[in-house]
Amino acid sequence: MKTINVILSGGVGSRLWPLSRKSRPKQYLPIFDGQTLFQNTILRNRELCDSVMVVGNQENYQLSRNDLEEVGIKDYVEIIEACPRNTAAAIAFAALAANPEDILFVTPSDHLIESDGAYEQSVERGLELAKEGYIVTFGLQPTKPETGFGYIESDGENVKGFREKPNLDTAEKFLKRGNFLWNSGMFCFQAGVFLSELAHYQPDVLLHSKNTLESHENGFLDQKLSMEIPSISVDYAVMERTQKIKVVPSSFVWSDMGSFESIYEYLENNGQKRDENGNMVIGSDIHTEFAGLKNTILIQTKDAILVLQKEKAQEVKKVYERLKAEKPELV
Repeated sequence: MKTINVILSGGVGSRLWPLSRKSRPKQYLPIFDGQTLFQNTILRNRELCDSVMVVGNQENYQLSRNDLEEVGIKDYVEIIEACPRNTAAAIAFAALAANPEDILFVTPSDHLIESDGAYEQSVERGLELAKEGYIVTFGLQPTKPETGFGYIESDGENVKGFREKPNLDTAEKFLKRGNFLWNSGMFCFQAGVFLSELAHYQPDVLLHSKNTLESHENGFLDQKLSMEIPSISVDYAVMERTQKIKVVPSSFVWSDMGSFESIYEYLENNGQKRDENGNMVIGSDIHTEFAGLKNTILIQTKDAILVLQKEKAQEVKKVYERLKAEKPELV
């Protein structure tokens, strides 16, 4: 039995346009003390796991390879998806490529986590539960009524239910209740246990994932076979249905870096300047003045400028989706 850090790296970071593009999604931006979130993930989990497996896609696998080489990781397994089929399939590929008794510690590659005693303690508890045959998720103690995350209703380590991203009123109620945790999107379990549950609840995903993986060439998956896999999240496919679920309530510092509000907070905490009205410039050295504006972020790249009210950070995805249709060269 070994512990494998399965790193999911297929996301595009649409809420961080124009910094994040298809050609360099947010997990590969070297703006976190000179390192990328992908590299931070590798290094954070290196001492907790025996090996690394990366599930990425054809558009970014070379970025993953470069990041791995820069931090001195040469021995890893690579699965390269032909097209996005969501997290149930991505994790199925990893589980099928492992031994049934191996424990998979599944982590997104684009989260910012402070690796300290609290993090290690939570992961070690999760690994203990995984060895006992549970499917484990990690829930974060909420610090504010966040509407951009899903929630887990818990009773200690028992899961009472999963909740979709709430509106502000519901998020405030969750915070007051005290037993709702942010869903971190991190999991651990024995590969065989996960595959058994997937076979029970979503057998079509397992069947087509198996067919696709068996036909791989040097880690590259086939496009036609991949398209037969139902696109469904691991939450819907397994986590919200299995009777073997446990949650590790956690208090380590975590952010999914899913919006410019998160980036703003990170940069501010690391010395980035803002004016007296909370306005900040990202990506430009040009002298900028904000008149009559508060909590506004100006983001500049070589071919695009985004001006954004910090509180409206979730709106960027709509901009990204519109540009994908109207000006695809910008995404």
